[in-house]
Amino acid sequence: MYKLTVLYPEPADRDAFVKYYEQTHLPLAAQLPGLRSWRYSTNISPDAQGNPAKYFAIFEAEFSDVDAFRAAMSSPEGQAVAADVPNYATGGAITLDFEITGGNET
Repeated sequence: MYKLTVLYPEPADRDAFVKYYEQTHLPLAAQLPGLRSWRYSTNISPDAQGNPAKYFAIFEAEFSDVDAFRAAMSSPEGQAVAADVPNYATGGAITLDFEITGGNET
């Protein structure tokens, strides 16, 4: 399994981010070829000391393997997803992609 995680720092306008993200960006992302599953949250909890989270939102997507991920991101759909990020992520976006090498499914 191969995973993409996107972390979003605080945007200039939370409501505008959520509206655009849910109505425009996520439908684009859902069209990525080879996408096995995805999930997101805009409700990240404070840390144990009550400090605000470093990130406003998180997105996770899973692909069969690195080749499926690379094919998805280089496809027209993947290029459209990447090009769309500046339209809503005023705080930027941090992307991490990696092979899952261990864990436990329940």
